[in-house]
Amino acid sequence: MSFGKNISQEITFEDFLNVDIRAGTIVSATTNLKAKKPAYVLDIDFGYDIGIKKSSAQLTENYTEESLIGKQICAVMNFPPRRVAGVKSEVLVLAIICKDTGTVLMEPSMSVTNGERLA
Repeated sequence: MSFGKNISQEITFEDFLNVDIRAGTIVSATTNLKAKKPAYVLDIDFGYDIGIKKSSAQLTENYTEESLIGKQICAVMNFPPRRVAGVKSEVLVLAIICKDTGTVLMEPSMSVTNGERLA
């Protein structure tokens, strides 16, 4: 998969429905000292049924560790866990990579229950 390109390969609506995107709240954020590019290790609460999941995310351009705590985000839940800079990353935090301003998190516009699924 290539990021930063124009439109990639088309998928069907059924393909999209198979992507499990959910809301969660960041409960801790620490600098990932093993990352080649600056990144944070995030613990994200996805509610009672799912629990807390870990992710490594390159968000240092626009966010401090303190500013991330309590922030609701969206993440892909059903990728297999992947080792990223020494961290078992269990979810993929969604963000927009902006040429001018850096990485910007995808956030619900209103507070929602952790674990709710994108429709």
